[in-house]
Amino acid sequence: MAVDLTACDGHMLKRLTGAGLRWLEANQEKVNQLNVFPVPDGDTGTNMFMTLRRAYEEIAAVEDGHVGNVSHAIAQGALMGARGNSGVILSQWLRGFADALRGQESFNGMLFASACRSAVDLAYKGVVNPVEGTILTVTRQAMEAVQRKAQVERDLQNLFETKVEAAYTSLQHTPDLLPVLKAAGVVDSGGQGWTYIVEGMLRALRGEDIRPNGGQTITVNTQNWQAALEPEDTEGYGYDVQFLMRGESLNVSQVRTMIDSMGWSTLVVGDDALIKVHVHVHDPGKPLSYAIGLGAALDDVVVENMQRQYHDYVTARQAREEEVPVPPPPTIPETGVAVITVASGDGMQRLFRDLLAVHVIAGGQTMNPSTEDFLSVIRQLPHKDIILLPNNANIVMAARQAAALAEDKVITVIPSRTLPQGISAMLEYGNIQAIGSTEEMIAAMHEALQQVVTGEITTATRNTELDGVTVRKGQLIGLVDDRLVTTGEEMLEVALDLLEKAEVRQYELVTLYYGIGVTETQAEQLVEKLCAAYPEQQFQVVDGGQPLYPYIISIE
Repeated sequence: MAVDLTACDGHMLKRLTGAGLRWLEANQEKVNQLNVFPVPDGDTGTNMFMTLRRAYEEIAAVEDGHVGNVSHAIAQGALMGARGNSGVILSQWLRGFADALRGQESFNGMLFASACRSAVDLAYKGVVNPVEGTILTVTRQAMEAVQRKAQVERDLQNLFETKVEAAYTSLQHTPDLLPVLKAAGVVDSGGQGWTYIVEGMLRALRGEDIRPNGGQTITVNTQNWQAALEPEDTEGYGYDVQFLMRGESLNVSQVRTMIDSMGWSTLVVGDDALIKVHVHVHDPGKPLSYAIGLGAALDDVVVENMQRQYHDYVTARQAREEEVPVPPPPTIPETGVAVITVASGDGMQRLFRDLLAVHVIAGGQTMNPSTEDFLSVIRQLPHKDIILLPNNANIVMAARQAAALAEDKVITVIPSRTLPQGISAMLEYGNIQAIGSTEEMIAAMHEALQQVVTGEITTATRNTELDGVTVRKGQLIGLVDDRLVTTGEEMLEVALDLLEKAEVRQYELVTLYYGIGVTETQAEQLVEKLCAAYPEQQFQVVDGGQPLYPYIISIE
């Protein structure tokens, strides 16, 4: 039976959130299948479902009619449970929605429209370079439709109908805004997942059934490394400034705007009582003086000279290239800088531990760790200085969100997008840990990401044509740095073409990490044939044990 609803309290918001969760659960596999690439690791639907499930856990046992309290609990749960880029954006959307409802017993149509505006604004701010044609576009255009409708409509069910209709209309146009979606023949997966959530809420308002229906759950030549590191800005790299602001009635949005106008790489998160600031500037006094001028008390102030870090690193790199003896890597210390990294597969996890990672979080493709997963490890460690290596493009945002929430630690995220990048960064960590500074180490690990080309071989999950490559479901496909470059029926054929497309002759070392379903003998036989085709390159074989990808290839 439909509900005549002009106000929504905490009890109703809990019911609607549960309905959105159940409808997303029923359709999460459909969302997963909207992956742009025809690879067997689409996980947007799963990430959004697990994020929203963690949010609902915060209110599952709560009976509170105060909508401000309930929305805040939902936002906190989503913040901690956020997985993958889509989950982080969803958590920011929910937090923005809750911000607008703070102190409210219930919301009517106009406040609902205002909360949707707040949600969209915060979601956009959570993304460093917002791209249209994504979940951001869908949420924004749905919000705009609700704001127009709320001028003349009081009934919340009608506003939800407007929201869902506008979301689907926006979703269908995402391929027109993002060419990669059109090329792949799909709509944006994050936008679809969010639309299922609000559609589930609407179905609850209509009294319709909401039960799960079986959905399942630029490479740089090593000879040019110094030029690649040089800052484009003639003033140099500047300073990395981090601090906590404590006070009363702090305006996070206003602080973010002001801090961002002073520099770059800005991250400002928190609430009206505590704000964490991170920014790169040429004059560190500006953000500090601004914060003090607001009457805020400052804690955990860190100012690092990035220009000096760069020059120190250059000096050390030159020394190593001149074959200055380097001591062997030490055992993992209980003090100093610790590295937390992410990897799937027994071999990969073992390798990172051998490279002195203090903790390896099991995860990766289809298993993106949450913000809470990172935070729980961070809080267990005695180290004050910690580096996070996500090793997957879809985990970087969750790592950054965890870094922003770790108030009593100095957290640096090295945005490794692939396992080979993470391994390369760990090699630099081991080299410099014994002889260099923290600043030098971080600079070296950042630079190491640019020295690796990553190749991946897997099996296509659907027919498509992308980047000029026609693919049939079931074929082997090869990707180079997340770009589809080749397809074929035989492993050797695909591996040879992948190496050719990666311009392997410009590099020296090729490492094949073989995954589940591949034996060491099979990997060695493949490498023997690759060596014959590329006799000037050095090849090695490592047991990675990773799922889904028979081979992950590091080219450096």
